[in-house]
Amino acid sequence: MIANAGIPTKAGGLDDKIEDWNNVRAIDFDGAYYCMRAAGRVFREQKRGVGIITASMSGHAANVPQEQSCYNACKAGCIHLAKSLSVEWAKWGGRINSVSPGYIDTAISGDCPFEMKEEWFSLTPMMRDADPRELKGVYLYLASDASSYTTGADFVVDGGYTAR
Repeated sequence: MIANAGIPTKAGGLDDKIEDWNNVRAIDFDGAYYCMRAAGRVFREQKRGVGIITASMSGHAANVPQEQSCYNACKAGCIHLAKSLSVEWAKWGGRINSVSPGYIDTAISGDCPFEMKEEWFSLTPMMRDADPRELKGVYLYLASDASSYTTGADFVVDGGYTAR
């Protein structure tokens, strides 16, 4: 099971509308929890299963220049949710990990102003965003038997953004 959803916030922590905060939380964090909970029941019954939660480099760092405290907090929560579930579910064969992508060339990022993207790239050692296909290797690894001893890990694929 891959729980892969996320929407950005429209404002920072002081200026966000409560309904926007709740909507982002419902999709970015609660959605991951509900997906894993549903899958976990099946995993427990079959005595094995693999869950992957898409988090974000934003769970590791407060990105700039955008203000997105809700998004950052939710994605940090996703990382810790994966760690917590991995400990709870290991006893019956469940493995849960997370992937923390950096800036990815998607429809959502396509709506960002050019100036914002320029700043992102200046802070990313690889100086670009990723093609979504560049994430497939980590997801394939985590979903496969090659990762049978990997659980509770977070794989950061961010072009070096969080390494600086």
